[in-house]
Amino acid sequence: MTEQSAATRPLRIAIVGAGPAGIYAADALMKSDAPTGFGGVSIDLYERMPAPFGLIRYGVAPDHPRIKGIITALHKVLDKDSVRLLGNIDYGTDITLEDLRQFYDAVIFSTGANADRALEVPGIDLDGSYGAADFVSWYDGHPDVPRTWPLEAEKVAVLGVGNVALDVARVLAKTGDELLPTEIPPNVYDGLKANKALEVHVFGRRGPAQAKFTPLELRELDHSPTIEVIVDPEDIDYDEGSEAARRHSKQVDMICNTLEQWAIRDVGNRPHKLFLHFFENPSEILGENGKVVGLRTERTQLDGTGNCKGTGEFKDWDIQAVYRAVGYLSQNIPSLPFDDQAGTVPNEAGRVLVNEDADGADRYEPATYVTGWIKRGPVGLIGHTKGDANETIACLLDDAANFTPAPKPEPDAVTEFLEGKGIPFTTWAGWYRLDAHERALGEPQGRERVKVVEREDMLAASEPDKV
Repeated sequence: MTEQSAATRPLRIAIVGAGPAGIYAADALMKSDAPTGFGGVSIDLYERMPAPFGLIRYGVAPDHPRIKGIITALHKVLDKDSVRLLGNIDYGTDITLEDLRQFYDAVIFSTGANADRALEVPGIDLDGSYGAADFVSWYDGHPDVPRTWPLEAEKVAVLGVGNVALDVARVLAKTGDELLPTEIPPNVYDGLKANKALEVHVFGRRGPAQAKFTPLELRELDHSPTIEVIVDPEDIDYDEGSEAARRHSKQVDMICNTLEQWAIRDVGNRPHKLFLHFFENPSEILGENGKVVGLRTERTQLDGTGNCKGTGEFKDWDIQAVYRAVGYLSQNIPSLPFDDQAGTVPNEAGRVLVNEDADGADRYEPATYVTGWIKRGPVGLIGHTKGDANETIACLLDDAANFTPAPKPEPDAVTEFLEGKGIPFTTWAGWYRLDAHERALGEPQGRERVKVVEREDMLAASEPDKV
């Protein structure tokens, strides 16, 4: 592109994934100075769902309005004139990287992580063994999962001691009526109202000081009038490494203090029991006739460093369903390299790395970047993706002078391309219509909103005069 022609148009950027990571990247771009030779920036955010916000809409428990409040800040970004939302577009199917190159000077992938990390224990494939991510998608009204969920088990195990494990345990232990004031759709309310779970057992293979949940998430377990949180005093144990962790982290110390208080109190009479077990490493899911009938764990002990080792002492628990919450995993992105073990796109500070040379030397994929969980793995809280975005955008702007100009940078060119393929995409104005529709559904019940589940209904509500 000549200097004159570059100056007549903005830098055109596509961001694939309109969750927090992608929106933070758009915000960082707009707050940065445009590269020399470009008249500002123009950003299109692509989203596979008809609605934006990714993890916040489809990964956060419905009884966490505090976290969903982040949407207010994200709204301000998407309200900007230089950002455009293009929803209901599946990258790799509806549009490819080769297609995007025609319309944009650079592409950022912020596709997150929505699958369950594998847990290699015998019995993991039994009927009644579930991934936490699948359950979260169901209770959050994701349009691409079944509308019903089997909730026949009276005693349930949750494997893992992170925030997702606590969300799953809390939703399983609460009553449907407790969750009705939230945005859960009718099919989720009906399922939870019929839930038979009376005991929920959360298992961690290490000790209290190694738990990965946050203090606030932990304390929220005890706020329900129907859930009795129980901790065995024998599970309160620390070694030198654990004590060091408490001294160096206020958060770790708060978690330990809360668990200690619960361990010494008398057990109350709330109808649903939620047990937090530590030093129990799941070794096998027990089955009969293809169904879960129990869980076998090996007792562990601290080794002085904060890590644990097995004791050879095993225990069988009476369990009829098991949910593994051992981490999320990103999925392969078409046309990009992928590290199956880490679940990330290989990158250096957000620049996508490829290995094309016979000598094994790394090379960058031109004008291609990643941010968020697809960049660094599914760790940290939502706000941590801001730092990822800033780093990635800094690299993109440093590289901009060497970008190959997009042949068709006009904003209308890509929408004409999508319309020509018959893809019914949604827009930011469409989100406002869907948002108003969901709020209207909730108003007669005194609820903030009722989430629409069916993709076709979301598309209809997003279009003018179609509700």
